[in-house]
Amino acid sequence: MQRTAPDPRPEPDPDPLVGLPVLPDLAAHLAAAAGRTDAEPPGGGAPLRSAAAGYWERRGLATGPGQILAAPGAAPLLLALYAAADGAVVLPRPCSESYAPPARLLGRAVHRAPVPAESGGLPDPFALLETVRRAREHGDSPRVLVLSVPDDPTGTCPAPEQLHEVCEAAAEEGLWVLSDETRRDLLHEPHDTVLLSPAEMLPGEVVVISDLRATLLPASWPAALARFPDTGPGAELRTTTLEALGALRTPLPGPLACAVTHALGEPDTVRARTATVARIHGVLTAALHHTLTEAGALCRPPRAGSHLYADLEPLRRPLTTHGIAESSALERALAPWAARGGHRFGDDPGALRVRLGAEALLGADQELRQRVLDAPDPLELPHITEALTALSRALAALTAAGDG
Repeated sequence: MQRTAPDPRPEPDPDPLVGLPVLPDLAAHLAAAAGRTDAEPPGGGAPLRSAAAGYWERRGLATGPGQILAAPGAAPLLLALYAAADGAVVLPRPCSESYAPPARLLGRAVHRAPVPAESGGLPDPFALLETVRRAREHGDSPRVLVLSVPDDPTGTCPAPEQLHEVCEAAAEEGLWVLSDETRRDLLHEPHDTVLLSPAEMLPGEVVVISDLRATLLPASWPAALARFPDTGPGAELRTTTLEALGALRTPLPGPLACAVTHALGEPDTVRARTATVARIHGVLTAALHHTLTEAGALCRPPRAGSHLYADLEPLRRPLTTHGIAESSALERALAPWAARGGHRFGDDPGALRVRLGAEALLGADQELRQRVLDAPDPLELPHITEALTALSRALAALTAAGDG
């Protein structure tokens, strides 16, 4: 078990990425609603929640508008959910860097359980049980387990049998499961990847959450959703979460809500953009995976989303000769490719693990990124081949010393 301490963050975060060009259809809906002066009510108005219910219905989860809450971004939504659940939080290690900070703001303990070798996004079930047991021995009361299906940072999808074992363990320990399904529409090979929601396995104990910026919305439009179980405890948790969202006094802007409602209806333009983004991310993360493994890194093949998580421990000896002995140094060495060290995801700071993403290959401005969206094969674009070649050369230079 690992319990997190306050993170001093001695290093600044890398610069945020630019994001893909805004879909004209969504920009037009936002512009058309620009004259709206009222904000959405806490949790979202009826049209938005109805659209969100339809979104999940199309994904096999029967949902009514009364099960939905909307928030102006994933961070306030998680903050409200953690506050409502009222207990310690259990996270996979590694996991998205967005999961722990809201718990720390509330003064809640965060416990981490390692992921299995096969995939990220969920803890090993036996490690989960041991983590909960030890947390209780130390006086904590775990109430929430956060899963990521598919996962960031690893870009993997857990097998259904793995997911079932973890869900059973969570139910046995009386935990609410928060299933982050932000990237479920970004499968690289949707016909070859089996993806199940924990809400299909534990209908009464799972809250599904989604940050819409990963798929339906531009990166600069903060909006997130939560789907609660259609049960008494689920309704109670939703009510308490809604109260917390209201107390934050940060409503979803009215014009943005109009665009979000349109996007959740998934017209043809939105569906086409989502499919294009999934295809591009699949091509680019596969190229990154090839480059990293050719250099000697260990890396699970990415199956969804835009990231992958590389382990350069096999290359520790030559890397150490370049002064790279922990993940923060590895992050600095690979900064031109928007690397983020494993320490940012709750991993061991001394381990040589790093997340890389397709976004770093897309180009520095919107013109280049639009070319990527329009290209039949993004690997034929000069700026992408140059970025991959430069990464390969940088890895070769960093790992050449000490081979003998």
